[in-house]
Amino acid sequence: MIRRIVLIVIGLLIAAALLFFTAGPIWLEWQMNQREQVALPEVSEEARQLHGELVIADMHADTLLWRRDPLRYANRGHADLRRLERGNVALQIFSSVTKSPAGLNYDSNPSDSDNLVWLVFAQLQPTRTWNSLLERSLWHATRLERAEERSAGRLRIIHSAADIGQLIEDRADRRRVTGAMLSVEGLHNLEGDFGNLNRLYEAGFRMASPTHFFDNELGGSMHGEEKGGLTDFGRRVIRAMEVRGMIVDIAHASRAMVSDILAMARRPVVSSHGGVQAICDVNRNLSDAQIRAVAQNGGVIGIGYWEGAICSYEPERIVDSILHVRALVGTRHVGLGSDYDGSTTVGFDTSQIAVITQLLIDRGVPEDEIAAIMGGNVVRLLREGLPQR
Repeated sequence: MIRRIVLIVIGLLIAAALLFFTAGPIWLEWQMNQREQVALPEVSEEARQLHGELVIADMHADTLLWRRDPLRYANRGHADLRRLERGNVALQIFSSVTKSPAGLNYDSNPSDSDNLVWLVFAQLQPTRTWNSLLERSLWHATRLERAEERSAGRLRIIHSAADIGQLIEDRADRRRVTGAMLSVEGLHNLEGDFGNLNRLYEAGFRMASPTHFFDNELGGSMHGEEKGGLTDFGRRVIRAMEVRGMIVDIAHASRAMVSDILAMARRPVVSSHGGVQAICDVNRNLSDAQIRAVAQNGGVIGIGYWEGAICSYEPERIVDSILHVRALVGTRHVGLGSDYDGSTTVGFDTSQIAVITQLLIDRGVPEDEIAAIMGGNVVRLLREGLPQR
């Protein structure tokens, strides 16, 4: 009898483990990345034709965080190669998220907890990623490289300004190719070691934000406890990024850090994903003064699609935010930054992005400005800011 009970318990533990390692990550992603059922505008033939001619660029998606094939269509999440192709997206910047604090919120988070360790473990990632934030980013880079190798030329990793130029040329020739560029969401993955910036660069990372949801060795997050400016280490890293041709992303940075970065920046910066306080008064969104400062720097502000960025799920609010930046500082300084697959709920996935083109047409925005907003501004900034080769 005892032996039978032991066998039953062992069987139940094995079944629970199998469920944890198979269905668990899928269920979690399903819960974390959802679509709100909102009425989307009908896309006219005029908008479809224009949309098909645009070079569309999205500055932020967290797709690599999750255990699914980025090449295959999935019935969960917001972005994959199939849906990028259906949406005519020319360039998707994929972020590496490596740590998430317990009780995550927009106001104040400690830096001494890491909820992602359970996801890393459940997704059966390499053991080196269990306790190393750097290795988690390097694993994300490896996953993207493997996807590129299996894509038969449909997915191409961008490392340089020359790569951007070739991508635009190939798409103009109607070649079926989508660009992908690596970014880091929070340089806590340096693990306090300046030399690790070279390891990230060599792995293909060409953009990074100093902080994410908590303060780190580089300085303060808008959602951290201290919310301070750049540390000496942070200044050293920012300067080294500029020398290498890595784009500095101020998304999630504290107000003090944003000011410090803009004061020292010699190259244009981006705010890869977020909103504007004039439309959605959330602390992580940019004030009009910050928008003007980014524009003076020559940078680009990516408007996000989720509630924390636009206080809604309606695509009209995305366009409201875009047009606020346009009215304040001009079309040249605004773009798209969806935050797809970033534990967000949105009103549409990347295959349906033509709704933004439609709404911009409806608001009377000229075609050349629509082209700039939907991707031209980001492409220009990357061609000027990335290493030439």
